[in-house]
Amino acid sequence: MAMMEEPLALPSGTVARSRPLGAFSRPRETSGLVTWLTTVDHKKIGIMYGAAALFFLIIGGIAALMIRVQLAVPDSEFLSAEFYNQVFTMHGTVMVFLVVMPIGAAFANYLMPLQVGARDVAFPRINAFSFWVFFFGGLMLNTSWFLGGGADGGWFNYAPNNGIAFSPSNGIDFWNIGLFIAGIGSLTGSVNLITTVLNMRAPGMSLMKTPVFTWMTLVTQFLLLLAIPVLTVAQILLASDRLFGANFFNVEQGADPLLWQHLFWIFGHPEVYLMILPAFGIVSEIIPTFSRKPIFGYPFMVFSGIAIGFMGWGVWAHHMFVSGIGPLSVAAFTVATMFIAVPTGVKILNWLATMWGGKIILNTAMLFSIALVIQFTVGGLSGVSHAMAAHDTQQTDTYYIVAHFHYVLFGGAFFGFIGGMYFWWPKAFGYMLSERIGKLQFWLMVIGFNLTFGPMHILGLQGMPRRMQTYSDAHGFNFWNMAATIGSFILGFSTLMILLNAFVSYRKWVAADRPNVGADPWDARTLEWSIQSPAPDHNFDHDPVVTSLDDFWHRKYQKDENGVLRRVATGDELAQPGNGEGVHLPAPSYWPIVLAGSIPIIGYGVIYSLWLVIPGAVLMMASIYGWALEPADDLDIDDHHDDHAKELETVS
Repeated sequence: MAMMEEPLALPSGTVARSRPLGAFSRPRETSGLVTWLTTVDHKKIGIMYGAAALFFLIIGGIAALMIRVQLAVPDSEFLSAEFYNQVFTMHGTVMVFLVVMPIGAAFANYLMPLQVGARDVAFPRINAFSFWVFFFGGLMLNTSWFLGGGADGGWFNYAPNNGIAFSPSNGIDFWNIGLFIAGIGSLTGSVNLITTVLNMRAPGMSLMKTPVFTWMTLVTQFLLLLAIPVLTVAQILLASDRLFGANFFNVEQGADPLLWQHLFWIFGHPEVYLMILPAFGIVSEIIPTFSRKPIFGYPFMVFSGIAIGFMGWGVWAHHMFVSGIGPLSVAAFTVATMFIAVPTGVKILNWLATMWGGKIILNTAMLFSIALVIQFTVGGLSGVSHAMAAHDTQQTDTYYIVAHFHYVLFGGAFFGFIGGMYFWWPKAFGYMLSERIGKLQFWLMVIGFNLTFGPMHILGLQGMPRRMQTYSDAHGFNFWNMAATIGSFILGFSTLMILLNAFVSYRKWVAADRPNVGADPWDARTLEWSIQSPAPDHNFDHDPVVTSLDDFWHRKYQKDENGVLRRVATGDELAQPGNGEGVHLPAPSYWPIVLAGSIPIIGYGVIYSLWLVIPGAVLMMASIYGWALEPADDLDIDDHHDDHAKELETVS
């Protein structure tokens, strides 16, 4: 794509680093289905990631409630054993790959360019392609429900259970190909966001002046970039076994099924951190804002996140302590698992120190952030205890493990994401969510969550295996299973309350004909609050110039001649008006969605008939060709290049 530079308005003595901007004018339409289908605006794409995640959350949540209904009473026949296997497999798969990961991508896409002062991501059309290929991969995965049944080997799909002999239906093929396609979106999206942060920061914004959320999401993108290919290798091997008669995991032909476990968990444990780190970044923005203090120990917060990213690659085999990997390996991964608790503990202590002595405002976003700190600590402690091989051997594959990872991923990551929605909702949509409904949602979610997963610790210690389809009255699991089932319905209702809140708040806002909230309703600290709400199509009227960490806050509060910190302006007074003219941005394009749509056609062909691959491949090549030759827009190209040359001369 042709690129141009925008002249920077800088104070005297400031050295400008030119930053690439799109060469084409983006229409400023804000509604209509076609606008959303063809958009390359990072903000709309972020919103679509969030909407898709909520859609898949409903699917995964229904599966979860079906599991809990099945286990509410002994000797239940609500679900057959075969269908139960499909339900718990698809629940885990959907929640991990199609809910938690894309919600993190939603915040990353919407906020990272704003926080670093960029017009858009580095590759806007690839960004649109990343979303659509993820979405189509998720849809393809879930079409297995209607085409013979879902996958039934568990969300980590161990060999040899994932082979034809133990799972002869196409469910695992859909699992494999669908996640393979969705992984293309994660991989291309990670390259895009990494490039954006490293190359498109505002003038004066060094890496150590970027917000903690941007840092945590940057680490997440590197984890995706390095982890997704490992899973892709495993998926190609599995597809070769199931569809083309290979023997990578066939024990009868001398293969070792532990190969799958090693490949999956080399991906799978960094996967845990790429789900939780964005939530860590979110609460690291919320807690300072509503404690009225800067984040305590900013460098430690940054480097602890980087340390988690590095150390996450060295602990994968603690998932395999009972697989026969040997005492030396168990000892090595025991030590590594203990060490990785240190940078996580640093973050928890820094959040507590940020709140200590602060003027805390207990609104909905802050409540969810505090709950994350508490519940993630519980989940982290139950996880670190499994570094002890004897402890792990007793409790692995029991409901104690189920309780542990739900405290980490739901009590941690998902609580952070809900808090982030309440925090950044006015920036994205221009109106506030109801605090009354929000606080009701919070307390229902806390009660429902702990009532659901707290008892699972007890069930695990009592010996209840995970993935157990039913149990007899003599097992003694009745009471706590019924408690967990009641809690799950409270939790399910409370989760959907974010949609209720959005609807009710929007109706009240429109009915009252109220204006959009100001640019800075929370008196926040980072650059996204220095522009209007909702964010203009072009983001910034002019490039912000950054001189310090939390630069926007320091422009609002300055020390007087006596050294006393005083507010000199409000955020709304300092915010850019959002009426920038002549800003060139990438034009909308329908080729990303067409190209993404061609890939599942090839996937169905690989599963059912290679003849179907041909039209998919033809559509793919036509899409690439059309994408490459798509005209810019109605601008005169020669005049455009002349303007481009003049602006480069102005910058230099």
